[in-house]
Amino acid sequence: MARPDTLYVDGHAFSLLRNADLAMYRAKAGGNARHVAFEARMQNNILTRLEFENDLRRAIELGEMRVYYQPIVELESGQIVDVEALLRWQHPTRGLVSPIDFIPIAEETGLIIPIGKWVLEEACRQAATWRAQFPNEPRLTVSVNLSPRQFQQPALIQQIEHALSQAGLSANSLKLEITEGMVMRDLEATISTLRRLRKLGIKIAIDDFGTGYSSLAYLKRLPIDIIKIDRSFIQDIGQDQENTAIVRAIISMAKALNLTVTAEGIETVEQLDLLRGWNCDRGQGYLFARPMEAETLTALLPLGGLETGAKAA
Repeated sequence: MARPDTLYVDGHAFSLLRNADLAMYRAKAGGNARHVAFEARMQNNILTRLEFENDLRRAIELGEMRVYYQPIVELESGQIVDVEALLRWQHPTRGLVSPIDFIPIAEETGLIIPIGKWVLEEACRQAATWRAQFPNEPRLTVSVNLSPRQFQQPALIQQIEHALSQAGLSANSLKLEITEGMVMRDLEATISTLRRLRKLGIKIAIDDFGTGYSSLAYLKRLPIDIIKIDRSFIQDIGQDQENTAIVRAIISMAKALNLTVTAEGIETVEQLDLLRGWNCDRGQGYLFARPMEAETLTALLPLGGLETGAKAA
């Protein structure tokens, strides 16, 4: 006989408690002041999510993460002047997983910190390799995206200095990209961090520009070098009057602030011709090249430029 002070939970009661927990987690995920009733499919969803999260925790250790690189081209000359490091996950059963599918989980769980650190170190190592292979390409830089959680961590500067030192890469060969949304979370802290990064010689870019809420008054205070116009504005230029006006205004504003402008998501020759005519500095998109492994990009670098038909490769 069980002792009176012993809690005995049979299988049915255990299931009820487990189901209540699943509903509670779903409610928490949806925000404050919510109530959610348990549904059978929640169990499968939660188990799938936990399995995915456990796989992600082991991904770096097992060597499943990959860094792909997409060229950024000087529009006037067609030369590759920059490459953006883009994370992919080569899952053993799911295949190549897009960051759209795992970065939110990595951000939520904090796994983005070790993953981001690995990407930074790998990108710096590869950039140093390219520098050694092509010493006559002094302008070639590598761009690395920083997630919100990465950017806010106290050890960020030390991690970047370590990655540069470990790779033997000069700071002016590295560009860090942050979004408008990250900037506006804590403007004063952001400005302080960006100043420290630029003092090291690192270039700073605002990614997906136009999708956030930064005003011109804030923008002119930011110690940045480059604005990257979001692809959502580029796709309809020449057809959509509003997007055309927005892109031209961003380019003009950037020029007035002595900032370099990169247009993302260029897919047609017509878009390229318009952007050249508006004095946009750089471009990135499938018209030039899709993201590729380092070995593939290495074969393009000695050519000094990309033909606009490269997207068919």
